Amino acid sequence: MVIIDIIYTDITGNQGHIICIINIWDVSLSLHTMKQNNDYDILVTGAGHAGCEAALAAARMGFSTAIFTINLENIGQMSCNPAIGGLAKSHLVKEIDALGGEMARVTDKAGIQFKVLNKSKGPAVWATRAQADRALYRKYMREALEKQKGLDIRQENIEEIVIKDGKVNGIRSSERSYTAKAVIIATGTFLNGLIHIGLTNYPAGRVNEPPSLELPKSLAKLGFKIGRLKTGTPPRIDAHSIDFSVMEVHAGDDPPPPMSLFTQEITNPQLPCFMTYTNEDTHRIINSSLKYSPLYSGVITGIGPRYCPSIEDKVVRFKDKERHQVMLEPEGLDTEEYYANGISTSLPEKAQIALVNSIKGLEHAKLNKPGYAIEYDFVPPTQLKPTLETKLIDGLYLAGQINGTSGYEEAAAQGLMAGINAAQKIKNRDPFILGREEAYIGVLIDDLVTKGTNEPYRMFTSRAEYRLLLRQDNADIRLMEKGHRLGLITKQQFDAYSRKIFLVEKEMKRIMTKRLKPAQINPLLKQLGTSLIKESSAIHQLLKRPEVKYHDILGIENNRNSLSEDIISQVEIQTKYKGYIKRQAELAEKFKKMEAMLISEGFDYRSINGLSAEIMEKLEDIRPLNLGQAGRIPGVTPAAIALLMVAVKK
Repeated sequence: MVIIDIIYTDITGNQGHIICIINIWDVSLSLHTMKQNNDYDILVTGAGHAGCEAALAAARMGFSTAIFTINLENIGQMSCNPAIGGLAKSHLVKEIDALGGEMARVTDKAGIQFKVLNKSKGPAVWATRAQADRALYRKYMREALEKQKGLDIRQENIEEIVIKDGKVNGIRSSERSYTAKAVIIATGTFLNGLIHIGLTNYPAGRVNEPPSLELPKSLAKLGFKIGRLKTGTPPRIDAHSIDFSVMEVHAGDDPPPPMSLFTQEITNPQLPCFMTYTNEDTHRIINSSLKYSPLYSGVITGIGPRYCPSIEDKVVRFKDKERHQVMLEPEGLDTEEYYANGISTSLPEKAQIALVNSIKGLEHAKLNKPGYAIEYDFVPPTQLKPTLETKLIDGLYLAGQINGTSGYEEAAAQGLMAGINAAQKIKNRDPFILGREEAYIGVLIDDLVTKGTNEPYRMFTSRAEYRLLLRQDNADIRLMEKGHRLGLITKQQFDAYSRKIFLVEKEMKRIMTKRLKPAQINPLLKQLGTSLIKESSAIHQLLKRPEVKYHDILGIENNRNSLSEDIISQVEIQTKYKGYIKRQAELAEKFKKMEAMLISEGFDYRSINGLSAEIMEKLEDIRPLNLGQAGRIPGVTPAAIALLMVAVKK
């Protein structure tokens, strides 16, 4: 115990004494607690879609975690369109869900329209798309973070990555330092973010949010190559100024199909979208305004998304196209604002008003917010391992748009994998890497770290070689056991999944043996316009016919069962596509043999006679984990792979 006598003088000039009795144990305990509060296992910078999934995964795997954001009110912000999923992207969302991530569950809580796309095509390209209420999405994602045990949320602008002995040691903000065993950077468009509206530009990570200016300097100082990309967003329109009566109504499915495996029912009111089109006048206005476009005047240097171009790009590149579709999407249940999907633009606001008013149904439309383009720094992802850990700095992970991707779903998938792998590394367990034959997440990350990208990367079903195996309907069958092993899927969730698998297998066995007589089935076959049978046939043989549906068979059986729709769907898909699935599975097995030929981390490529200097440089830069990955590096020839195979076998 220490007694301190403090002498003071008051405003009248009289002196006094303050006696302080301080318990040294209390002081040391207080300082220790403060130090502990700044000492975590895993730190995540950025609370967008990548950062939220990374932080939740890390905390759920048992590690003390802190997530940092510039603005607490914008956790889980949907910066661009108010939608989750869509073509190929829903595959990512459902894989995140099957592994124990949060995006699908939050989408179901915030969803105001759900629709399965491509239902007229095969199941490999079926895709669920959900419109979401922006405010509800933020609310429920923040709620998930706040309720997560072992996860702290902090509002600070991180300025520096702290390194010690070649390993990450923590991060530093303008106020204080934090230490950790692993750091995940998930900064979205904030690194040197620059917003453009016409020829006017200003630094911002998002509208009304400051950019991160010091962190990109820290990354460059550490030796990372930095690139520049661009993306954009369309204007938001006041609903009261829109004439919806002249537009096409696009409603969702009824009942709405949930995005998450764990959602029983969608309870939010459902809203329609509305379709209209640009026209000759719209295109004339755009062409006459190009001199004021930052994109076409050379002000923007970053490369934009080829697969989601601005309306200026569409009009210039597709001169023969008479119109482009514009989908008006509701921003939420408690707002009268609509997102004008299809006319992303960075033209001056005056030109934006003119082009919007030239569109049918929008003649008197008022813009609540103009569209804009944003340029930002990214780290070319060939500088990463397949775990999303950087090759330069041990324990440092990058996830989301910092890796050159575009889209909420791609970001969330990377965040989840970075969080998992940071936790696995601290536990001294094997890294968690999904193969291209296992998941779209595997395709995404392999493409990034092996091929890199010089434009915002977007997921498509065409990027997956084994897309018949990687359907959105079987994400749980492919991945839930892995999620359970990682500790991200609860016992209750896994037991429900196991019950589903049991019922699917039971029904598959039943339809293999249960036979129907001609008198039972022929009336239906005749009605469906397919050939009749002359002798009794097993149900699974009948179900292989494209015209015959499972529900048709149930309708003529004596004992109708009460299986859920997802089980019925699995039985039907596995039966109808059995031959195709088997062939693709065989190809995947051959692919896995190449992946099984591992290349040691320190392999000397210069010891191989016959490799060109260019190929040698590519192999040394990427450092592939196996022969399969080496073969996917752009410019590495089959002849080079043959030489490498011989060397690896030796």
